[in-house]
Amino acid sequence: MGQLNTFPLSYRIEGKRIVIVGGGEEALNKTRLAIKTTASVVIISSKIEADFSALPVTVLARPFAASDLDGAALVFVADHGADGEAAKVAARARGVPLNVVDVPSECDFYTPSIVERAPLTVAISTEGDAPVLARLVRARIEALLPPGLGQVARLAGSLRSRVENLLQDGAAKRRFYEDLVTSPTVEAAASTGDGAKEAEAMLQEHAVRGGGAGMVWLIGAGPGAEDLLTLRAQRLLQEADVIVHDQLVPDAVVEMGRRDAERICVGKAKGHHSFSQAQINTLLVRLAGEGRKVARLKSGDPMVFGRAGEEIAALRKAGIGYAVVPGVSAALAAAADTATPVTLRKVSSGFVMATAHGADDAELAHWAALAGSGLTLALYMGKSIAAEVAGRLIDFGAGAKLPIGIVVNAGRVDKTLYAGTLGGLATGAIAFADGPAIIFVGEAVAAGDWAGAAEIAAQEFKVA
Repeated sequence: MGQLNTFPLSYRIEGKRIVIVGGGEEALNKTRLAIKTTASVVIISSKIEADFSALPVTVLARPFAASDLDGAALVFVADHGADGEAAKVAARARGVPLNVVDVPSECDFYTPSIVERAPLTVAISTEGDAPVLARLVRARIEALLPPGLGQVARLAGSLRSRVENLLQDGAAKRRFYEDLVTSPTVEAAASTGDGAKEAEAMLQEHAVRGGGAGMVWLIGAGPGAEDLLTLRAQRLLQEADVIVHDQLVPDAVVEMGRRDAERICVGKAKGHHSFSQAQINTLLVRLAGEGRKVARLKSGDPMVFGRAGEEIAALRKAGIGYAVVPGVSAALAAAADTATPVTLRKVSSGFVMATAHGADDAELAHWAALAGSGLTLALYMGKSIAAEVAGRLIDFGAGAKLPIGIVVNAGRVDKTLYAGTLGGLATGAIAFADGPAIIFVGEAVAAGDWAGAAEIAAQEFKVA
């Protein structure tokens, strides 16, 4: 990890002056940033070209004088002529921190990209090396932080002494503040002026309960790529006291949780069940019953072959609060990986997700009829029995020439593709790559991009 050439800090400018030397667009851009503060902003230039009339600033249309820096906290030089040179000399002589616009080598400080939710401020700086990257990072952070978060931050500050008196335990205080700043109810109330009332009610509840009620979030981790995790999932992982995760969830996703959160792997990998479903249900109820925030992290989407229904039933029975956070299911990731339109006008009017493992004859007959009618099948958990399932689908009437495509490790950089026909798949077992697989069956599969896919024996459809 490289070392920083600057020291990040927040610089106090309340009651002071910010001087901007220059009258063009560069000066205007810095002015829009400076007026977000409580400092008085002064524009000085012999030639005022930009329109500052709508901004709460003082404009001095004259040459710069060294005395203009009397009482100045910061100075921006957006003039590359005589005024700018004079301002740089005066700033260095007086020890006033200097920023020369677009000349990083002459700057004492840099202006970061700012996400402002006053009094909360997030600043992103690249020490002048990559301002475009800073803006892109800023956009991502903007999406994470609700607009009303600043009002909630002020509420948190106003309650500090009350919290100290009512909650003695450090963990209890942390849980209260986490609940406060993430509560949609408090945020909505703060925007209408009723935030203090809601916040006080929440504080009293935490005081009575000794740290607030427990909660379970059933979170979809997606197919395994960290950047396919939803923003909501990322936020809740940072709030969780405990992360209960499946074997298939990659370590990199689990590590996106809070550093001090407890992590519990409950197994559930094929052929290795370290926890039964009943034990997982009991664990979730116990942890939340202790007042802890629990992230139940599941591969894909929790409501698609994730047995979330059983866990929800146990939580309801115990009176434990819960919420479901959707994730990208493996079939959708596989369709995206191969640009396969699982529904396609005049070809496939529907899309069926099913688990091949343990399917009986009635289910296979139904799937064969659906595939024959034009629907696309997406079969989970069928890699080890792929040839057998393909053969039985043909026995029940599915066409041997139906296109099929298989994606192993969908959504990940190590994904592997296979393509062919249902008849080709039925001819024998395939030596698939390691990892979970999605098997697509249907006419729409041929419209996908399977270039470079490993050919399945007796393949009869080709990618154009």
